[in-house]
Amino acid sequence: MKGLEPQDALADNAQRIVAVRLDELCSFIPAALDPRSVRELHDMRIAAKRVRYVLEVTAEACFGPYAKTAAKRAKDLQDLLGEIHDCDVQLPRVEALVLELRDADAAELRRRAGDAMDLDPALAARLPHGSAWSGLVALETYLRARRDLLFDRFTELWRELEREGFRARLEYAIAERPAPPPAPEVPVAPAPPAEPPRPTMAAGAPEAPVGPVVDAPAPVAVAAVPAPHPVHHAVGGIHPTIPAGDPEAPVGPPAPDPDEAPEDRA
Repeated sequence: MKGLEPQDALADNAQRIVAVRLDELCSFIPAALDPRSVRELHDMRIAAKRVRYVLEVTAEACFGPYAKTAAKRAKDLQDLLGEIHDCDVQLPRVEALVLELRDADAAELRRRAGDAMDLDPALAARLPHGSAWSGLVALETYLRARRDLLFDRFTELWRELEREGFRARLEYAIAERPAPPPAPEVPVAPAPPAEPPRPTMAAGAPEAPVGPVVDAPAPVAVAAVPAPHPVHHAVGGIHPTIPAGDPEAPVGPPAPDPDEAPEDRA
């Protein structure tokens, strides 16, 4: 099919295909409304099949809501025209077979008559193919009546499609584009369970185990240590004073003065 662009979106190319097939389908009207238009009815069936097939593949993904309905309407039309076509195919075969058997029986009657001046009607009572072609005549009659009934249904269906606005609604639907489907949700791994809070006294933590009560030791009284009195030692009329609490002060008697005479040490 011409006019398709490989780089275009699927919906755009599908729209072009459906538009061409729809024009083809509708082009058989009004010729197909004549019951004698066997060829046009057959071609219209093929056109309906093409519309149906392309819509069944693309309607939901590419077009508006009516496109799916139009696919069903095209199938109904195709099926009905297909039944009419079956009758149109069978009828000529049955008619040809009936004619063939009739001709064979007529030839047999003529042979039986021989040189008679006229044909005895009694000879027609026992025709070689009488029962065969009489049944075929009944079948031919049935097929003609069925074909007429189906053709009436076809004309009613086409008028219904015209009242429904089949062509205009399908042309509008193939120009629509369905909303894109929502993006799939990405599964999120469940979060690990939260660690329970550590118990506190404020949060009602269990009380510490209670053991035997031990009395605290009584405080020990520490006696005050009096400061040492200054030691006075008369040496040469000088009384040196050792400061109280001096950690560097010597303990014991004072060392002798080297300048002091021995007699004075007594």
